[in-house]
Amino acid sequence: MGMMRRTAPSRDKPRSITILGSTGSVGQSTADLIDHDPESYSVEALVAGNSVEALADQARRLRARLAVVANPLRYQALKDALAGTSVEVAAGPEAVVEAASRPADWVMAAVVGFAGLESTLVAARRGAMVALANKEALVCAGRLLMDAIELSGGVLLPVDSEHNAIFQVFEPGQRQAVDRLVLTASGGPFRDWSLAEMATATPEQALAHPNWDMGAKISIDSATMMNKGLEFIEANLLFGLPAEQIEIVVHRQSVIHSMVAYRDGSVLAQLGTPDMRVPISHALGWPARIDGPAARLDFTNLSPLTFERPDSSRFPSLRLAREALVLGGFAPTVLNAANEVAVAAFLSRRIGFLDIARIVEDVLAATTGLAGSVESLQQVHAADREARRRAEEAVRGHSLTN
Repeated sequence: MGMMRRTAPSRDKPRSITILGSTGSVGQSTADLIDHDPESYSVEALVAGNSVEALADQARRLRARLAVVANPLRYQALKDALAGTSVEVAAGPEAVVEAASRPADWVMAAVVGFAGLESTLVAARRGAMVALANKEALVCAGRLLMDAIELSGGVLLPVDSEHNAIFQVFEPGQRQAVDRLVLTASGGPFRDWSLAEMATATPEQALAHPNWDMGAKISIDSATMMNKGLEFIEANLLFGLPAEQIEIVVHRQSVIHSMVAYRDGSVLAQLGTPDMRVPISHALGWPARIDGPAARLDFTNLSPLTFERPDSSRFPSLRLAREALVLGGFAPTVLNAANEVAVAAFLSRRIGFLDIARIVEDVLAATTGLAGSVESLQQVHAADREARRRAEEAVRGHSLTN
C-alpha cells in the first residue's frame, strides 16, 4: 500500500464541504468548526442516517445546498422540515452516493461502519480530499480505497486522532527511517476490570468512556479494544509499515495521541486535549493550520503521563485484528462484519460483553477463502454478507435467552 498522497490543491476561495454522517459525533464536531469560521467554507451536502431534525437544523445553519437522509422513509419528514428554504432534499442509499459524487473539494467520511464504504469510495474516485473518520471503509476495502486515491489524484487525510497524530509527525520520504509506529489507547472503561467483572458488564457501563465523547458503536469498540484493533489495520494501510512495526500502548490520559519512533532514537509525538475537533481542524484546514475552539493543553496542570502494555487475555480483539491483518485478503472485512453484528447484539442485550470477541473469533475460524485477492467492491460486499450471516448464527448460539 503506502503513504497517502500529500500534494495540496490550491485554495483561493472558500473550501466546499460535504459531510457524510453529519449528525454523528464527528459530523457535529465538523459542523461546529465550520460555524467557527463560516466565511471560509461553503457546504455542498450533508448526509445523515435517520436524524431528520438535527439534519434540517444543520442544513439551515450551514446553508447547505443538499440535505440527504439515508432512510427513505424519512424523506417527507425532511422535506417538511426544510420547507421554505432553498435546500435540496433527497433520501435513500442512492442519494447518499450521489451526495458523495457532488463537486465538493473536501469530504468528511464519517458514516459509521461498513455502511459508509460505498460513499467514501465514490468521493475518493472523483479525486476529492477525503477526511477519513470511517475506519471500517479502509479496513474492509483498503486496496480499493488506496488505489482510488492514487488513480484519481485525490488526497486521503486521516481523522482518527491516532492516525492524524502519526500523519502530522510522519516525515514524507522517511519511511525507511521509521523504527515503529506507536498507537496509543485509553484502555476504555474496563481497563482495570477483571474478566469476571467484564462478563457481567452492561451496555450502559461499556458506553461510559472515561476520556472521549463518541457514538455508541465506537464506544463499545473502545471497551473491547476492537477500535484499536481496527486502527492497527488502518495504520498498516495508511503508512505502509508491516504489522511487526506497529505497536499499541495504553495511555490512560489520552494526551499523546500517537507517536513515530525513528531509527536514530528520536520519537516524535502529537499531543492535544481529547477533543475530536483537534484532528478534524487539522484535516479541515490542511495543508494550512486553522484556528480551532478546542481547549489548549496546560502542561503545568497535567497529571503524570503513563504507559502500559495492553492485556491481550482480557482484550482478545487486539489479537484477532493482528491475525486478520497478517492473513490479509478478506479477513479484515470478515473481522469487521462479525464485530458490527456482535456489537449490535450486545447493545440490544442479546449477548454478554465477552461474547463479542468470541463471536468474531468463531466467524473468522469458520470462514474459508479469507486470504483471497480483493479485486472489486462486489467481492467485498459478498464477504461482508456471508460474515454477517455467520455472525447472526453465532449470536443465536451465544444468546443470553437460550
